[in-house]
Amino acid sequence: MSNDEAGMARGLDSTLLSRIEDAGLNASAPPQQRWLDGWLVRFSPGKAKRARCINAVAPGRMPTADKLALCRALYREAGLPLYFRMTPFSLPADLDATLEASALARQEDTRVMVRTRVDDLPRSVLPRGHRLDRLGHHGFAELVGGFRGSSLAERQAHGERLAQSPVSFEGFALVDPSGAPVACGQFAMEAELVGLYDVFTAPAFRGHGLARALCAELLGIARKQGSGVAYLQVDADNAPARSVYRSLGFIDGYRYHYRTPAGDPG
Repeated sequence: MSNDEAGMARGLDSTLLSRIEDAGLNASAPPQQRWLDGWLVRFSPGKAKRARCINAVAPGRMPTADKLALCRALYREAGLPLYFRMTPFSLPADLDATLEASALARQEDTRVMVRTRVDDLPRSVLPRGHRLDRLGHHGFAELVGGFRGSSLAERQAHGERLAQSPVSFEGFALVDPSGAPVACGQFAMEAELVGLYDVFTAPAFRGHGLARALCAELLGIARKQGSGVAYLQVDADNAPARSVYRSLGFIDGYRYHYRTPAGDPG
């Protein structure tokens, strides 16, 4: 699989993109994960697929069919659907084709967007009367889970994952003049890399520039703490969000997708 076929952006350093992929894996690490012959197998009961999927980060020695059978049993036992996350860094290079031949259907095209500098951010101005409130891990999980309609188990798993993350998260609510939270977002820092996560605007308040203002504020806070490069992950078909991120100077770095047994709703 060539870089172009795998969705790597031209003009961005491949080593930087590989480091961003590692940072994203670290930031999404759940307590429920194990290694299986080069596969990082995650089975958190939370909503985020990043925390309940298989990442093939090394070629391994076992036949793929044998590893796949072991993973099917593990996910059955956990009561979760089987998902592979396929990136330009997945190994071996023909794994995606092998999984397709094994009747695992492709789902959810996602873009990892990158801003190679955060020292030239656009000016950040919150709407009049709005403020940022810092939230603890479980408080943030409850807020964003409520916005998304996540189940209690999903919100609890999210809070657990944040509390036990190997990298530090800082979560915030954007609060309107009445004191009601109208948007939220958080970031995770690893060395000079900062990732934006769980940026969400309540449906009734969309279209007013809140997400852009919130992201600019979060990046400004991270810059003061020493960040130099920013990244985020967004659905490829989420045109409004991608427009916001482009307006903040983000460009596409690489793409990934999931594979799951055909007919599995996820």
